[in-house]
Amino acid sequence: MDDADNRLPPYVTSTPAISRADVGLRSERGPVLLAVMLSIGLVAIDSTILATAVPAVVDDLGGFTQFPWLFSVYLLGQAVSVPLYSKLSDQYGRKPMMLIGVGLFLVGSLLCGLAWNMLALIAFRAVQGLGAGAVMPIGMTIVGDIYTVAERAKVQGYLASVWALAAVVGPTLGGVFADYLSWRWIFWVNLPIGAAAMWMLTRRFHEQVTRARHRFDVLGALLLTVGGLVLLLALLEGGVHWDWLSPTSIALFTVAVVALVAFVLVERRAAEPVLPLWVFRHRVILPAILISLVVGVLLMGITSYIPLYAQSVLGHDAVSAGFALAALTLGWPLAAANAGRLYLTIGFRATTAIGAVIALCGALLLLPIDADSSLLMVALPCFVMGLGFGFTAAPPVIAAQSAVDWESRGVTTGATMFARSVGSAVGVAGFGAVVNARVTDAIGHGSPSLEQLSAGVLAPAIHATFVGTAIIAVGLVLVTLLMPKRITEPGEAPQT
Repeated sequence: MDDADNRLPPYVTSTPAISRADVGLRSERGPVLLAVMLSIGLVAIDSTILATAVPAVVDDLGGFTQFPWLFSVYLLGQAVSVPLYSKLSDQYGRKPMMLIGVGLFLVGSLLCGLAWNMLALIAFRAVQGLGAGAVMPIGMTIVGDIYTVAERAKVQGYLASVWALAAVVGPTLGGVFADYLSWRWIFWVNLPIGAAAMWMLTRRFHEQVTRARHRFDVLGALLLTVGGLVLLLALLEGGVHWDWLSPTSIALFTVAVVALVAFVLVERRAAEPVLPLWVFRHRVILPAILISLVVGVLLMGITSYIPLYAQSVLGHDAVSAGFALAALTLGWPLAAANAGRLYLTIGFRATTAIGAVIALCGALLLLPIDADSSLLMVALPCFVMGLGFGFTAAPPVIAAQSAVDWESRGVTTGATMFARSVGSAVGVAGFGAVVNARVTDAIGHGSPSLEQLSAGVLAPAIHATFVGTAIIAVGLVLVTLLMPKRITEPGEAPQT
């Protein structure tokens, strides 16, 4: 990025002294922080609340073979919209884009609760996903705008508490609504929460955006959306609904490659590119993107197969299997709440590297697991990896935000979030291919049901993903070393 890109933000909201009164919910900026927390809470709870209610949804609407699309279309909609919201927030401000995103999420939630069949519910989940694409990147960008790096160390504790609460409240609410009210309430419960967030943002968040005539990169946005959507679709559904070497799979990957190559060519000439190519050359942003990508891959290795291993190999029920995975979601916010103090003391790179090493230790703890292991032996690696992710996931993003000005902070945050989504899709595809290959080697070709697969077949197949997780965790450690030791903020002279 050249000197012209290092302009100061159009408004300054940081305070020179840091105290609990400055960053707490009762401070002047507290209502804005609370609105961001509520908005992020919508997405955080949504990621856990639906899973426990799937049986009730299928009993009511039918479409058992289609229900995985409830999660896939949401992920697709969220992923492809992240770069668009991020760029628009840099051009027109965070507030309008956040309000549009939360509003669209609420419309999708209302419609999901009114769905009359599985296809309608899938379509409305896509609407939810398109709204959710604004929440995480712009929420993190707002925090980056109104708090200094030192203040964000304290704010991280508040944001981490949202995910910790969602890990407990989401599955519980989903079960209660499904058993005692109606599964439709898992969507309608979003309405008052989102409305409160929108009201607080409208009343209390004031930003001064430089008014200028912008040229939105329509062609670039279209090519990125098509390329990203088709690529994610090919990765998520390849090996599941069609073979990897089938004409459908080859056609999808071809379309994705052509669209993304065309996107790169268009962005090189665009006056205001939707995803500027300099972010992939920036010495702080590129490592943050790569770390987010690898974290996304590792997350899928854990969340996709730990519950299956606990149920189908170890013989535990769904609740117990959920406990093993909950250890991950509890370890993550516990570490994230303390990551801020650590990076203020030893720096972003050292903090991220420590987290990566902890995640690697957790991945190595997966290797001794076998069919005779206890549930605790499965939960412990998840908890340790969660601790590692808590120190690894957020600091690179905060470092990247700190290295750019206001007008570039949205696309910077969006690039890291988009990388996480792509990593998740790659993880689903990669680990799924490993499991499918091992199962095929054991029983031959065909499409057996889960009940037809014995523990003797599934155990080595899933254990292969544990080995893959450990190998990729080594890569995470190496990628963290790409982060520079010193982060130079816009307007600050580099140290020599």
